[in-house]
Amino acid sequence: MGLKLRLGRFTWSARTWIVLGVLAPIGMLITSGVMLLDMRRDAWDKAEQTSRNLLRVIERDIARNFEIIDLSIQGVVDGLNVPGVRDVSPELRQLILFDRAASARDMGVMLVLDENGDTVIDAASVTPRKLNNSDRDYFKAQKARADLGLYISPPVVSRLLRTPVLVLSRRINKPDGSFGGIVLGSLSLSYFHRLFDRIGLGPYGAINLYRSDGMRIVRHPYLESDIGSSIAGTPTFERFRREGSGSFVGTSPRDGSERHFAFTRIGDLPFILNVTLSAYEIEAEWRGKALVISVIVVLLCGLTIGLSLLFWRELRRRAAIQAELERLSRTDMLTGLPNRRAFEEMVARLWTSASIQGTPLSLLVVDADHFKRYNDRYGHAVGDRVLQGIGRCLSASLRRDGDIVCRVGGEEFVLLLPNADGAAALGAAERVHARMSTLSVPSAEIEAGAITVSVGVASALPSAGGSTDPFDLYRRADAALYAAKAAGRNRTCCADPESAAHPPAAPHGIAD
Repeated sequence: MGLKLRLGRFTWSARTWIVLGVLAPIGMLITSGVMLLDMRRDAWDKAEQTSRNLLRVIERDIARNFEIIDLSIQGVVDGLNVPGVRDVSPELRQLILFDRAASARDMGVMLVLDENGDTVIDAASVTPRKLNNSDRDYFKAQKARADLGLYISPPVVSRLLRTPVLVLSRRINKPDGSFGGIVLGSLSLSYFHRLFDRIGLGPYGAINLYRSDGMRIVRHPYLESDIGSSIAGTPTFERFRREGSGSFVGTSPRDGSERHFAFTRIGDLPFILNVTLSAYEIEAEWRGKALVISVIVVLLCGLTIGLSLLFWRELRRRAAIQAELERLSRTDMLTGLPNRRAFEEMVARLWTSASIQGTPLSLLVVDADHFKRYNDRYGHAVGDRVLQGIGRCLSASLRRDGDIVCRVGGEEFVLLLPNADGAAALGAAERVHARMSTLSVPSAEIEAGAITVSVGVASALPSAGGSTDPFDLYRRADAALYAAKAAGRNRTCCADPESAAHPPAAPHGIAD
């Protein structure tokens, strides 16, 4: 009994240790899990606090700079309203109107424009640099609304500095309240780059400055393609605009990744500042302790996917290049029309189709009259514009989707008219002459009606026998073209006497 008891006690004790041996690791796993969850929560709390601190620092710096520029602009507006300021010497007027902020490092230019948009006062030069900005949106906005106040433009490239800037402007009113011009000051986007470069967010973090309409003004890290892009309408930005300030975890509209967004409006300015941190980076340390192997596998998978995407992109790029080269080999670069190579392929295809379907095929050869005179008198640049105009006229003269215009060389063009008999072809020739009568080149003082063409027409019914060579149709039309040239130009000749509907008596007529 004692042995059994002892064995029983031993058996019970062993079971207890086995249970404890199982429960202890589970307890440690639970404890570790709780600790890791706390560490994860601490990482997110730290990211939240860091983002808020960054927002406050950046928001104050940006608001202060815009306030300084706006105060300088208001000072100029107020100064111009002081009696006699406009009449003093340019040197003294500069000292009166412009403070030291006008020469600050990131201050681009500060100008006074009159009601026509011309520069009349320049903070950087006693003699104003000649410039007209009447086409800029800020000038139009200030001119349209007397109550607009401070207006901040989207990013634009300064015509004086040749760099991207934001333009702040205020309206100048004449004594009678009418529009008298604007005062503008520009802030270089390099200011934001220098400001954001001092902030370390890690390789996946980003700082964005948006207009209230969703346009991105600047992003760090900098990508030129981001400037002026818009995220308006995305759930993320709609939350920015609706709440004004705060933070949340959501999906980035840029790359679809999970991110922590902290955002705020910048004072009374029409801007929303956003600091975004990658969830992956926030949890990097926590994942490193809990999922080392998983992280390695994910990185390897990511590397494989990345390389696969690069390889796939390269194949697509090569396919696109090949397709573009194929298209260019069949396109006339001057007119954008199909070239001779494309014509030869299309006429053979259309001939075969007409043979099978038992439909007629017509071909018009069009040649510019006295084209060499345009090159000799006006130069090849004008000659090129004449050829481009002819190509447009020929395209406009076609009425059916299946009709085709090609440039087969020099000043010679071909019109392919599937399922068109001789009468339809002659009608197309008449439309060609009518269109050509409207062609002009104003830059060379070539008036409408001065440029004419001669047209040769040929039609065939491939299924009816005769020639089996589609290029015989071209040769017949070409021979008719030479007949039109010989008959005095600016007319149409038909290779098939039975298709002629009019005598060759006058220009634009039809000749056999």
